[in-house]
Amino acid sequence: MPFKLTKLEKAWILYDVGNSAFILMVSTIIPIYFNYLAGLEGLSAVDYLAYWGYAASIATLLVAFIGPICGTLADTKNFKKPIFIVALLVSVIACSMLGVMSSWLAFLIVFIIAKTGFSSSLVFYDAMLTDVTTEDRMDQVSAQGFAWGYIGSCIPFVISLGLVLGAEKIGITMQLAMTISLIMVALWWVGVTLPLLKNYKQKYYVEREKAAIKQSFIRLGKTLKTIKQDKRLLFFLLAFFFYIDGVYTIIDMATAYGQALGLDSTGLLLALLTTQLVAFPCSLIFGRLAKKYAARKLITICILAYTGIAIFALFMTTQLHFWILAICVGMFQGGIQALSRSYFAKIIPAEKSGEYFGILDICGKGASFLGTTVVGVASQLSGSVNVGVSVIAIIFILGLILFNFSARLGEERIELGVAGDI
Repeated sequence: MPFKLTKLEKAWILYDVGNSAFILMVSTIIPIYFNYLAGLEGLSAVDYLAYWGYAASIATLLVAFIGPICGTLADTKNFKKPIFIVALLVSVIACSMLGVMSSWLAFLIVFIIAKTGFSSSLVFYDAMLTDVTTEDRMDQVSAQGFAWGYIGSCIPFVISLGLVLGAEKIGITMQLAMTISLIMVALWWVGVTLPLLKNYKQKYYVEREKAAIKQSFIRLGKTLKTIKQDKRLLFFLLAFFFYIDGVYTIIDMATAYGQALGLDSTGLLLALLTTQLVAFPCSLIFGRLAKKYAARKLITICILAYTGIAIFALFMTTQLHFWILAICVGMFQGGIQALSRSYFAKIIPAEKSGEYFGILDICGKGASFLGTTVVGVASQLSGSVNVGVSVIAIIFILGLILFNFSARLGEERIELGVAGDI
């Protein structure tokens, strides 16, 4: 029987289509434009890569602070949508402003604001998964979100790519091309989110109390104590801290890495577009595989694949190598993100989804300061961007060890009849 999405599930998936357009720009054109601005002011390739990594680290540290607090507050009745809208507006306005920044430092400051708003919005968006679907549909709905996000984001990206690469031929400056592209992405982002804003209603929540902000801190404190006692959940969060950190570091640094190696910009962008196209069917495949195989087994396969990708980066020197890396990333990127999201949604209380996903964000995007900072520092110390990127393999290995320990704890709970097979 074919898997049919409900109206609300489709509306939720569309936000992935919208925000993925921004993150694709962040992974491709935006670093190239930053390299252009940095080059005008005489920054070296190594410093360019390092500063880009530091900016990504600052953004994710800010989300690590904001996510749990706002996520806990968002669990209050009728709070999730308004807080989500605030994060959305911050990110799309900052996205629109990026194109008019003329110095590399101003560009990085606005980028940090845009990335912080984007990542914060995902805390609330991911937490909506428990409201928009049922537990038995979560793996496939989550995978559909990433899949359609990958393919849908290609529409504004291809137009932006044409503008940026063909700026001279159509008689406009690089800066004007970037301004038009980023405003277009912002409008696309908002436009495809409207169905979710119209149809979403918070199904699971905690009742509103007096001094809601104070009560949110109290609830957050209690939840942190609960997580400390639940070893399976605790070790999953620690594992997620490491392995998804590596995934997001590769996403954030891919184009910057290729640029630092001196690879052709057009080739890099086309390779990363291929990543999106490959990720679309592969994400759907992982969603279907989750019906037959336990999600924990599929996540383990993805972590092992990413470890191999990071090691391969040590030997990458040519455009062909980058294309191979891009295709391999596309095969596993959607699977590991989608299954991790749905896996976590199944093992947390639905009425506290915002709170728990806020905590998850510390261990995910909020923790990716580790990978981007390690890449920046290792690159500067070794003088080699290959060494800088390859050290991410260590992060994946740590994540794999912790995840397998968490999975074993889950198996023990199944034997005791405490939890289902996830």
